[in-house]
Order: sequence, then structure tokens, then C-alpha cells
Amino acid sequence: MKKNILSAVFAIVVATAATAGVNPIDGEKKTVKTTESTVTWKGYKFAGSHEGKIALQSGELLFDGDKLTGGEFVVDMASITVGDLAAGQGKEKLEGHLKADDFFGTENYATSKLVFTSVKATGKNSYDVTGDLTIKGITKAVSFDISVYGSKATATLKVDRTNYDIHYGSTNFTDTLKDKAIYDEFDLVVDLQF
Repeated sequence: MKKNILSAVFAIVVATAATAGVNPIDGEKKTVKTTESTVTWKGYKFAGSHEGKIALQSGELLFDGDKLTGGEFVVDMASITVGDLAAGQGKEKLEGHLKADDFFGTENYATSKLVFTSVKATGKNSYDVTGDLTIKGITKAVSFDISVYGSKATATLKVDRTNYDIHYGSTNFTDTLKDKAIYDEFDLVVDLQF
């Protein structure tokens, strides 16, 4: 009889949580402070590199206690800037080209998105993350490391742009580029405050 009462109580608790739209094992969502967080990009070419910033539109990290369990981020692609060139010295031209269809096509694809699909702890503050990265409407899996300290997190992602139909300047699609070649992979360095 005691066992039946406990089973009934458990069933009521689960049913109440389900009807309230609450999952008892959901963790705490921490909203990322977009104005205090930075996403820095760095692209490489045969004759050097360029770098700049992209603004986070929204972001959140999911925790179970102090353990990272998930995350989701949206980036405003139209905000992309070039930081290593001065105004009037090619800055505006490169920013325009990055927003054009040759690269990120921001008129048609205003945002990019990253959703964590797997998070595995590798140490007290470090994790291996796999996520779905969507750029130009194309979603591919990416893997990277993230470190979390208090209300800060940092990660570095290496992204192969050709996976997202960005072929401009790639030697994988033409062999006539030589010293004008742009490497397929670019880096994203993410510093989050939440």
C-alpha cells in the first residue's frame, strides 16, 4: 500500500510538471550579455590575414548547477566589421564584400546560429562541445573547446567556409588564384559575459 501511495504521488508530480510545461531536469538558463560579449573573426589569405568583429544578437548558456550542459547563440551577420584596416584604406570595401553574396550574403541571411548538441566535461572548467552551426541557411556540425570561469566563458572555433557555400578565393574550386588565394578555414574567438 505504501508503495502504491508513493507511485501515485510521483505520477501526480510528473503530470503536474508536464502540464505546467516544466521539465524537472531542465537546468538554469543564463542569458549572455550581448553588449559586453565579443565575437572576433580572423580570416587568412596567401599574403596575410584580416580580422574584425561580429555582434551577438542573442545568446544563452544552460547549466545544471555549475556544469555547462547547453547553449544557443544568434549572430547579427550584417554587423560584421573589419578591424585591421582604417577608413579609406580598404575597410569599407572589404566589409561590403563580406556582406555580399560572394561571402555571407547578409541581405538574404541576416543571422547565423549555433546550437550546442553535445557538451562533455574535460576538466573542472573546460568542455568539448559539438554544435549545429547555421550560416547562409546551411547547417553543419562543428566541434570546439569552451572554458567557463564564473560569469565568463571563452571559446575558439575553426570554421570551413566552403561547407556553407562560400567559395570565393578558395583554391579548392579554382587553381588560378595563386597569391590571391583565401584559405578555407577562418577562426572565431568568442568571449562571453553572462
